[in-house]
Amino acid sequence: MTLQNCLAFLHIPSYRTVWLLCKLLLHFNEDYTCTNESFLQFSLEWYSQRQEMALPLWKNLLQTTKERILQQRRLSLYNGAHGYEEELIKKKLQQFAGGSINLSKEDNGIGILTLNNPKLMNAFTGTMMVELQERITELENWKDGKGLIVYGAGNTFCSGSDLNAVKEISNSQDGMNMCMFMQNTLTRLMRLPLISVALVQGKAFGGGAELTTACDFRLMTPGSEIRFVHKHMGLVPGWGGAARLVRIVGSGAALQLLSGTARVDPEKALRLGFSERTLSSSDETRALEEARAWLSQYTEGPVSVIRAMKKVVTAGRELPLEDALRTEKDIFGTVWGGPANLQALVRRPKHK
Repeated sequence: MTLQNCLAFLHIPSYRTVWLLCKLLLHFNEDYTCTNESFLQFSLEWYSQRQEMALPLWKNLLQTTKERILQQRRLSLYNGAHGYEEELIKKKLQQFAGGSINLSKEDNGIGILTLNNPKLMNAFTGTMMVELQERITELENWKDGKGLIVYGAGNTFCSGSDLNAVKEISNSQDGMNMCMFMQNTLTRLMRLPLISVALVQGKAFGGGAELTTACDFRLMTPGSEIRFVHKHMGLVPGWGGAARLVRIVGSGAALQLLSGTARVDPEKALRLGFSERTLSSSDETRALEEARAWLSQYTEGPVSVIRAMKKVVTAGRELPLEDALRTEKDIFGTVWGGPANLQALVRRPKHK
């Protein structure tokens, strides 16, 4: 592939590309120094002189870029081929302001994602939908992350969409755009290489109930409830909640919860296998501490191993068996002979 082809693929001005490439090459040639003023001229000359050295590195850079683009496509459900114009959708959603989505990353590899719009029971405004996508992107790029807790401020989880925004985008096309946007975002949340848990306090209604299904696990506090109220709004779930609910509780139970708009309290959630545990406290601070302690039993250990575990489970859930097995083989290859594996062989924990 020629340099011109590569530039066309990446849409990067040629001078800046050569500058970046030569700066990369300088990393392997530290005995050479030059002033900032002469660096570009040097880059152009050196590139032409060292083309044999540059070409393999350039091909590697191109391959890495292609892989990142393909990875992004795999993470998302919709693209331009589906009539999905993300930037236009985000511009529309940003007209409906209010609330925020906050993310904190702790040293132990646990992230805390907070829905923060308590005056509306943490209902999603348009800007919150956009911010959720931005926080998910941050989490995708967080290489030290192992786990994630999703919860709502003000001792309640989420009441779904802000009805003021819903009224303004009530035409079919706007509704479909929001549907695709949120399905993309929640699918990316579900596919994060982090073990995630929804901490349900107070009410998780409508879209809030759908959000809980995008997490690997659910913990509930006393007096909390999850309820799919879409039928009362003349709707079905549109953020992927129905498809995920079927995989969690089975088609029969899912149909009952959706068509009956049944109230799912902690006891019922445990019975259905929808929740893992009912926490002892409804106090926000104490419940969050309990959730951290519960999650830590699954995130304790090397980052590479915890993330690999989540990836093989995601592959097993979403891929045909043969593809899942090949993916498992590839992921196995990333940890076999790695630091955690070699240390374990020395300790021989399997035999203790």
